[in-house]
Amino acid sequence: MSSKITAPRGTQDILPPISRDWLDLEFRIHWLAGRFGYSEIRTPMFEATELFERGVGETTDIVEKEMYTFVDKGDRKMTLRPEWTAPVMRAAIEHNLFAQGPQRLYYVGPIFRYERPQKGRYRQAHQFGVECTGYRGPDADFEVISLAWELVRGYGLTDAQLRLNTIGDEECRPRYREALIAHFLPHLAELSPDSQRRLERNPLRVLDSKDERDIALVRTAPTFESVLCDACREHFDALRAYLDAAQIPYVVDPSIVRGLDYYTRTVFEITSSVLGAQSTVCGGGRYDGLVRSLGGPDVPAVGFALGLERFLMMYNAMYPNRELRRFGVQAIALGAQARAMLVPLVDVLRRTIAQPVFMDYEDRKLLAHLKIADRNNARFALILGSDEIAAGELVLRDLETRNDRRVTLGAAADVAGALAEMAP
Repeated sequence: MSSKITAPRGTQDILPPISRDWLDLEFRIHWLAGRFGYSEIRTPMFEATELFERGVGETTDIVEKEMYTFVDKGDRKMTLRPEWTAPVMRAAIEHNLFAQGPQRLYYVGPIFRYERPQKGRYRQAHQFGVECTGYRGPDADFEVISLAWELVRGYGLTDAQLRLNTIGDEECRPRYREALIAHFLPHLAELSPDSQRRLERNPLRVLDSKDERDIALVRTAPTFESVLCDACREHFDALRAYLDAAQIPYVVDPSIVRGLDYYTRTVFEITSSVLGAQSTVCGGGRYDGLVRSLGGPDVPAVGFALGLERFLMMYNAMYPNRELRRFGVQAIALGAQARAMLVPLVDVLRRTIAQPVFMDYEDRKLLAHLKIADRNNARFALILGSDEIAAGELVLRDLETRNDRRVTLGAAADVAGALAEMAP
């Protein structure tokens, strides 16, 4: 007997009924993004490795440690998509979208990172994100944060917290770089090997370290506030004013720098402690120089990415005993004659009512059929047996209230009308 083949480590199969949660989340994402005026973009799952080296940054953990990179049969170096922003910007440049003016784009789909699998972190994960391009002002920053917060609010995730920071621009960041080097250099031997290397190449990455050896020094590091230029300060103050006016709660957290090199000015995260420790479910910010660095025009941009796995884990942890809403109709035929009469009716109902219609084709007793209806989470059972055939009727049972209603056998319009009346 051959050995069983299993899913690769760090991946998961999404099966019913959990897949219903995914469908609901994806439906809400498409609906919400549309309300904010965003259009969906889809890019290839693999790109030239150079795109991420230039776009994400060669000193980032993603590029240095986490990318799935391979050489294809044409001797080209390719990488499975580890994040979405660089591919979206590449596509916009390639297809000359920026010539049409500001763009509002969103995406939903998988990313791939080779890292140690743990709770809420997979080697194949899924993200929802938006990219708003063409606007330099804080109003665009507010828009994307508001969109992310609306999704969180819509799910009732009261534990979520918006954390906000600014990391300046090309004018004030060099001053901050020098301030960080002055702070960390006397303690170089105390830093982790990764942070020792980052201090020379990109000191901001040290602030992103989760290594216990670095945390105390990171906590006492100078903040951007001390070196911020007037333009960046005004941008950040205006963003905070928008959030205050919209009554979106937030905290300013100087430790947030995000893990990618392309960020400028605004950076933010949405976190939760419902999973046992503070966990980031959404992160983003402004990246005004990214398009130019990829060979495109000088176009400002701001956006975010939200992890679907971690978002659903937060939701399920906050509402562990929630009941799925019953929806749909279970057609139940008791016997071969009933089945022959019910199958055509089910076919008509599937084309005429806005609910799923389930049917099991095996000979079972009524109780067994009703158990299948419960497993399908159906709201109604449409029952046909020998007694019903003799009476020329069907029994339509509400599986929540256990109330029965009789409708004319074979009349799909009567069934549809009764369903509308029983569960308007």
